[in-house]
Amino acid sequence: MSKIDIHASLKKFFGFSKFKGLQEDVIQNIIQGNNTFVIMPTGGGKSLCYQLPALMQDGTAIVVSPLIALMKNQVDALRGVSSEFGVAHVLNSSLTKTEVKTVKEDITRGITKLLYVAPESLTKEENIEFLRTVKVSFVAIDEAHCISEWGHDFRPEYRNLKDIIGRLGNNIPIIGLTATATPKVQEDIIKNLGIVGAKVFKASFNRPNLFYEVRPKTQNVDGDIIRFVKQNEGKSGIIYCLSRKRVEELAQVLQVNGVSAVPYHAGFDAKTRSKYQDMFLMEDVDVVVATIAFGMGIDKPDVRFVIHHDIPKSIESYYQETGRAGRDDGEGHCLAFYSYKDIEKLEKFMSGKPVAEQEIGNALLQEIVAYAETSMSRRKFILHYFGEDFDEVNGAGADMDDNTRNPKEKEEAKENVVKLLTVIKGTNEKFKSKEIVKALTGTLNALITSHKTNEKEFFGVGSDKLENYWMALIRQVLVAGLIRKEIEQYGILHLTPDGDKFLDSPSSFMMTMDHVYNKENDDAIVSAAKAGGGVADENLLKLLKSLRKKQATKLEVPPFVIFQDPSIEDMSLKYPISMEELTNIHGVGEGKAKKYGKPFIELISSYVEENEIIRPDDLVVKSTGANSALKLYIIQNVDRKLPLSDIASAKGMEMKELIKAMEQIVFSGTKLNIDYWVDDIMDEDHQEEIHDYFLEAESDDIETAIEEFDGDYEEEELRLYRLKFMSEVAN
Repeated sequence: MSKIDIHASLKKFFGFSKFKGLQEDVIQNIIQGNNTFVIMPTGGGKSLCYQLPALMQDGTAIVVSPLIALMKNQVDALRGVSSEFGVAHVLNSSLTKTEVKTVKEDITRGITKLLYVAPESLTKEENIEFLRTVKVSFVAIDEAHCISEWGHDFRPEYRNLKDIIGRLGNNIPIIGLTATATPKVQEDIIKNLGIVGAKVFKASFNRPNLFYEVRPKTQNVDGDIIRFVKQNEGKSGIIYCLSRKRVEELAQVLQVNGVSAVPYHAGFDAKTRSKYQDMFLMEDVDVVVATIAFGMGIDKPDVRFVIHHDIPKSIESYYQETGRAGRDDGEGHCLAFYSYKDIEKLEKFMSGKPVAEQEIGNALLQEIVAYAETSMSRRKFILHYFGEDFDEVNGAGADMDDNTRNPKEKEEAKENVVKLLTVIKGTNEKFKSKEIVKALTGTLNALITSHKTNEKEFFGVGSDKLENYWMALIRQVLVAGLIRKEIEQYGILHLTPDGDKFLDSPSSFMMTMDHVYNKENDDAIVSAAKAGGGVADENLLKLLKSLRKKQATKLEVPPFVIFQDPSIEDMSLKYPISMEELTNIHGVGEGKAKKYGKPFIELISSYVEENEIIRPDDLVVKSTGANSALKLYIIQNVDRKLPLSDIASAKGMEMKELIKAMEQIVFSGTKLNIDYWVDDIMDEDHQEEIHDYFLEAESDDIETAIEEFDGDYEEEELRLYRLKFMSEVAN
């Protein structure tokens, strides 16, 4: 078929006068009846590659897709370009018998050019029998990465496609299409579809109009997201979260704070999902907060930002999801919030799976950690992952990421890498990161003493650095491939052959310096990033800590009783200069502010004035009310001396969650008298011992307390007693 015919058909059916990228070459290859493999990024015009040849040829093209929403959108669009309503159909389990009959009649009469099916529908015997009686022009397998275990969206039912296509007839051309595939996934697709001789068309994965940015995920991540969305008011955006619960909570918080947003996840019924999707497409709302169930096949060209509240499980997922931004080649801001804690949660979640699956999952996770923590051009990192070179000086979009615009500081860490590798080797490669860091900093715990690590000459060799420095270095050394994590006993560190070589002849190792990602304790993850990615004012932080120490000495209480570290750090970020502003600081309620706030406000006021500081237009995140209702419920029922176990079960919470909610109440300055419960579970001597410990302690950190008591008390007991202590002493 000549070029003229193809161009005339493009104009006739779609109204375009020219093809995008590789489309024309792909279509020529399909029309010639060849097996074809198309790798084209999201927004590159993949669907036209099979729609146009199907419309131009005799017979019906079968399009296999896992995405119901995508099928529906494409069928509607195709019916709009043809005078025949039956030009495209969907065949799936949602159709009635009458509808199925209509579909089959249209195919038999040669009206239907494209038939969209889910893999499950294609495996049904009656459908196979019917399709064997009609002319099939070709079979297109969209989202072909679903066939590979290494793909980000593996679907076992895709594995049978090769055999089923074989049953439909001889020599039916197969077209595999995917928007994201590493070389490993590509091999897998070609092998599993049995199209070894297929011509491969690979478009560039570079989306020059997208700006990539990663910020530390703080305690106040909701505030950071609201601030960003409000700075982009009126623009369309998608916010991805990993859990359905978080999707609903965040959508509510956004609504309460004046952002037009809807939630979207697979737990809603089809009607609700469709309603929210249409509201977003029709611009009745600006933002959709969603799990990855959303956006598959959503073709909204003007999405201006994609935010990841949680880092995804793989680079592929990340690339797919960020790819929904800026499809019209206009602005697209891709912002991900990252905390190493999230990665640990995903690791834990995987630990119950079969070893082979864990291995793949952990390898993919390691790549996303490397991406989040890299100091190189993020665009270069992503393209390298997809097997594509990128010139970070002259390439299209070269300055479109946070690392290129604000290069991170690096320092030589060769000697510290040697120390780290020596300790891993010297402890016989039996420890996880946490113990390795304890051995480096010379900190005792039960595991260290039972292995007699404290008697080794390298114990404490890294005590000149803080624990979080060593944690960041371990992760960077992991990414560099000098050490690896054991899969089966997940988390144990081993040297790789490259690590052994490094120990034999150390070479330069430049460590990126700004890792504030791994605060060990959830409670201590604090607002470390203002909208511009800034950090707390170090000078003010020192002054506030010294004031806290002075006040603590005067009042004869430990410093953390006055304000905990996260509160002090938040003050040095937001500069509160009135009582009202102080109550917006993390962990400071009205009671706390009244009791201890005055000298802190005075210090901050004079500091702001002397240093001519422009304070941030602070954003007060309004609560959805759900939290305040829970808070009230807890306070009332503790006053009634109801057993804590009953309070927890009445709210469908685990004890751990209830304690966390009570901590928020008490740490903000409200008294909770839980003596009745503590007296019930702990004898007097034990209470006295823990009381004395907290009275003398520099920090109220629970892990430190567990180590101090060498496991004599459970975490739950210590957290409950800390609540009693703070209520009595601090509030």
